[in-house]
Amino acid sequence: MSDSAVFVPHFHWDREWYEPFQVFRHRLVAALDTVLETAETDPEFRFTVDGQLAAIEDYLEMRPENRDRVAALVREGRLAIGPWLILLDEFLCSGETIVRNLQMGWAAAEGLGGAMPVGYLPDMFGHIAQMPQILARAGIEHAALWRGVPGSVDGHAFNWRAPDGSQVRTEFLFDGYDNGLDVLLVPEQIGRALGDYAEMTAERWGGDPVLAMAGTDHNAPDPQLASWLRKASGEGRAITVATLDEYLRKHVRDEVSAVVTGELRSHVRGNILPGVLSVRLGLKQRMALAERTIDHAERMNALWSRRDDSPFLRLAWHKIIESTAHDSVVGSGTDETCDQVAARLAEAAQTARAVRNAALAEPAALVPSDGHLVANPLPFDRTALVEVDVVAPPEGTALLATAADGSTAPVQMISQAPTVLSDEHMDASQLERVLRRIHRRELFGRLIDHYELTAGELVFHLAEVPTSGPFDLLILRREVAAAAAAHPGEWRVLTLEEARATALVPVHVPASGLASFRVEPSETTASTASVPATATDRTLSNGLVEVMVAADGALDITGPDGTVLYGVGRLVDGGDRGDSYNYAPPAQDVLVPEPTEITVEVLETGPLRSRLSVTRVYEWPAALSADRDVRADRTVSTPVETLVEVRVGESFVRVSTSFLNQSADHRLRFHVPLPEPVTTSASAGQFAVTERGLTAEGGWGEYPLPTFPAGSFVSAGAATVLLDHSSEYELVGDGSELAITLLRAIGSISVNIHPLRDEPAASEIPVPGAQDLGMRIENRFGVVPSASGWRGAHAVALSEEFRNDVLVTRGTGPAGRQLPPDTTGLRVDGKDVLVSAVRRVGGDHAQGAGTEVRLTAMRDTPSTVRLTGSFTEVTTVDLLGRPLSRTPVADALELDLGPWEIHTVVLR
Repeated sequence: MSDSAVFVPHFHWDREWYEPFQVFRHRLVAALDTVLETAETDPEFRFTVDGQLAAIEDYLEMRPENRDRVAALVREGRLAIGPWLILLDEFLCSGETIVRNLQMGWAAAEGLGGAMPVGYLPDMFGHIAQMPQILARAGIEHAALWRGVPGSVDGHAFNWRAPDGSQVRTEFLFDGYDNGLDVLLVPEQIGRALGDYAEMTAERWGGDPVLAMAGTDHNAPDPQLASWLRKASGEGRAITVATLDEYLRKHVRDEVSAVVTGELRSHVRGNILPGVLSVRLGLKQRMALAERTIDHAERMNALWSRRDDSPFLRLAWHKIIESTAHDSVVGSGTDETCDQVAARLAEAAQTARAVRNAALAEPAALVPSDGHLVANPLPFDRTALVEVDVVAPPEGTALLATAADGSTAPVQMISQAPTVLSDEHMDASQLERVLRRIHRRELFGRLIDHYELTAGELVFHLAEVPTSGPFDLLILRREVAAAAAAHPGEWRVLTLEEARATALVPVHVPASGLASFRVEPSETTASTASVPATATDRTLSNGLVEVMVAADGALDITGPDGTVLYGVGRLVDGGDRGDSYNYAPPAQDVLVPEPTEITVEVLETGPLRSRLSVTRVYEWPAALSADRDVRADRTVSTPVETLVEVRVGESFVRVSTSFLNQSADHRLRFHVPLPEPVTTSASAGQFAVTERGLTAEGGWGEYPLPTFPAGSFVSAGAATVLLDHSSEYELVGDGSELAITLLRAIGSISVNIHPLRDEPAASEIPVPGAQDLGMRIENRFGVVPSASGWRGAHAVALSEEFRNDVLVTRGTGPAGRQLPPDTTGLRVDGKDVLVSAVRRVGGDHAQGAGTEVRLTAMRDTPSTVRLTGSFTEVTTVDLLGRPLSRTPVADALELDLGPWEIHTVVLR
């Protein structure tokens, strides 16, 4: 039994949760005031600020005068801050967001005297497989965590190994991050209580001192803590007060025998609360949108803009990272907390969108205003379909798209807009009121091309791009005033728009590059290079994939290799009496797997895109009974629209579902039956593809429901499903079906008595907003049938295409000008390679800035990657941006990547 102990005073600070951020911050400021006063009064006192810089930033925003006090304690090693900006939920954001979290937290901590070099992850709901590599590539050798550690670990530490072989020594907080508090309950009995605790846990410590984490949620330690411990130490037991970093550096053995590889999602020593993966769908979708928008903004700014918009990008990243907190994006907070998270993510996306649009405006100025610019955010060539608004052709005339090199492509007409925007009759005395609608030249969102003014009639002709020369509003006013005086009585005011249409255009865009095109009427038609997309009453096809709508409204999908998935999109609705943390079925559940009505409508017949709409009507129970054990007899008739789409040249089927949610307390899942039962699944997310079995390890107080996270795709047997945002899935029916959660509607943060969890996860606070009542619930997928699984289907590349549309903007140069030539940006060639970041670093390019590129080998075998672009020097950097090596090159670089390796370079 260990005869010594190290106490680590700390708190755990959920930035927002059962109270919104500003309410918790008020408590935070008081708590940190106490910490500073205690530390300055007692030189032996140490404090660890929860591993997240956000607590310090939030404090100093209210107490800026205390910045020097904080920095002095950090420099003395008595206040441990960082390395994270915020304690995140690792499965509900991208791997790139995790890296930026670490970078921003580390940089801010360095500005205050230095970051704690420990990957402190005390309360996350499980841990991603690549976290050891992320920490190791940032130079961090230690981690400390609680949840998710498997039962094979019987000591207080283990080596945590990533898929690439990187590892960090990891302190296992097996009794939680507050294990020292029970010892402190009676200050006069600390020595005895510590002895009892050391005896009870002796098998864990070996020869190392007991680690007593002296802190909990939202409270500073008692200012007398250090004096209590000095007194207890004087009674015969060696007690030290330290930061977590000091404990790991000075008091424990570096070498441990236990090794754990990959993600940590075991329930054996603590709840991992897996239901957070699926509650409050809107937050997960907003996170994905914000991450995607800032990624595109960084790439466009780095490659095509002369302006360095880094301050705006930092602001957007900060708001995204704040929102990743393990009580924020997870949706386990109150309604007002979740509203604030949603607003913050929206603001981040808006900021990034402004940067993206400004960057694209520069090359758009070289494209004529009767043309369009297309930007490809992905580092490989692609042909994409874009929807644009164009002048409708005369009846009997086709539209043709012309590229910069003179090549032509067919255009598919999607819809045609009305040409009469208004037809009004009024007295001549009212004509001046009509002119007030005109803002310089704009009217009804278009521009006045010309007008006709005759006795008793004023006709406006609007266009998106005027061709009739200058327009003078003052002259128009003078002419109208004179005409009204000359012709009193009733007038007709007619506003006409040139015939407009929405056109679908195929555009080939180089890697990370730019292309432009214009759409014009043509007497001839062009043929597609591929087999066209077609549709019949219940089928879609493009020569690669084929879809047939079955009698029950589900889909039978045939892949390029002949693999058939039958019954894709079968919807199963069931009750949910759980909470934001854990799903739970009611005691008398009623599953609704069959619709009562089915209609199929053909929306588009090709040749570039074909679409069907399948509407299935379900009778879902309205809610649970008062005792929450029975689904109500009253049902709500709910139409679910499924949009099914195939595009020319694509090897997957796009499927989206949409319905207005009118039921409470239920879970709806999208099922993909498998040709043969499987025993494993795999999902992509956070720099890895992780394989899992049919079960999860249990043993604590939480039923190990095998619902798992998926980021960009999930694969089981012959079915791979591409995802738009972080999602929850499960293999059901003994591995015969893949089920993806579309909605989990619940009404409480936590419930006190939960059938699948022994202890409450929080207070039983009502959250009616988490029922999503009256909300339109939308999800979209790409379905890839492939007998060779996700590798043979090239799911890494397909998921990038599915999630990242090309960016389209109208040209702003003079109409009729020649289209500029296509331009290639950065090209990355390599199989199963993920490029998670392309961004400007170091300021203005004219001042020697570089372009940082982060790549990950998403495979379990070595690979070679080739980068091509305009650069003469390559610097390899770690994940904090610190240079490791520098190499002169000439516009191309070959990298040999190990399995699952994350590699970052800066190109200049």
